[in-house]
Amino acid sequence: MAQPIYHPSLECAQHGGKSLAEVLDFAKAAGATGIQPSNYHLNGGKLFKSAKEIRDTFASRGMTLDGISAHCPFWVHTSAWTGTKSGNPFIAPDVAKLPADKIEKWHENYLLKLMDLAAELDVKIMPMFWGVAFGWELATGYPWGFWAGGGFDLLAEGKERFVKKTAKLRKHANELGIKLCHEIHPGTAASTADDFNMLVDICDGDKSLGVNADPSHCWEGETWETRFLKVGSRIWAAHVKNFVVRSGFPLRAMQPDWGKRAMQFTDLGSGDLNMQRYAELLIHVGYPQRYMSVMGTKDAPLVVEAESAHKDLDYCSADGVRYVKNNLCFPVAAGSFEDGMGA
Repeated sequence: MAQPIYHPSLECAQHGGKSLAEVLDFAKAAGATGIQPSNYHLNGGKLFKSAKEIRDTFASRGMTLDGISAHCPFWVHTSAWTGTKSGNPFIAPDVAKLPADKIEKWHENYLLKLMDLAAELDVKIMPMFWGVAFGWELATGYPWGFWAGGGFDLLAEGKERFVKKTAKLRKHANELGIKLCHEIHPGTAASTADDFNMLVDICDGDKSLGVNADPSHCWEGETWETRFLKVGSRIWAAHVKNFVVRSGFPLRAMQPDWGKRAMQFTDLGSGDLNMQRYAELLIHVGYPQRYMSVMGTKDAPLVVEAESAHKDLDYCSADGVRYVKNNLCFPVAAGSFEDGMGA
């Protein structure tokens, strides 16, 4: 029988209260064979732990380093110009006091050094998302106020802004062979597949621009299948997360309580999405082969991200890892099921 093409992994940004060693022990106990640590789990020393210390921590537990989650600093970098305070929980207090351009520059330098560390660790996959480079008006997806008029064009301005603000980061990523894997997501520079493909176009097909697939953000008309078929050739990373949409409740509302929202993240087994079909689609678009080719591994991670509206975080994470291990790490067909017929 063929070997599974996937292994169970855990995204650790939500587990920031645990040290790198603690989150590795937690994930291993749940059945994961690798993790995707947050950039914050790697902080230490003057800026980061040494590559040797990080390698030794993983090796001592027999776990694989499946990528580095850098969503928060990338989002802050491309959103700081708007003056938003919504990124402040991810910013050191002394940095948050700086003017917007200084916050952006600090995060640019931080991310350049994070990429250097990733290269030293032989990590080529960096799941992240670009911030609201096009402004909050376009991030809403709703054209009110107007996006263009006498003397202004917010879309054209946003395109120029994105290319300029991300140029140094994209250049360094290309020099190191790192894929910056944008998680197509509301409130970022690309909320749809077409938005993401536009980013690729305005950056002249930049090879560093990848996608981190996550089906739990496909809840406003664009299905996960539609989205990921459109950007399939750019998928280098994959999260596994489920959701439910409660009928009759508004999807967009000023409601901070996840338990009262229309769209709620759930455990993997009880949401609206068919996770097995999602794992199969990722094979169809070539994600596992793409990941294995750049990381030099024999399988690819399906990375659990636990964000339940009602269940305890650790419970949901451990349950998700077990679900992936038991249901999604299946042997892949080597040919058609028709091949043996009539033999």
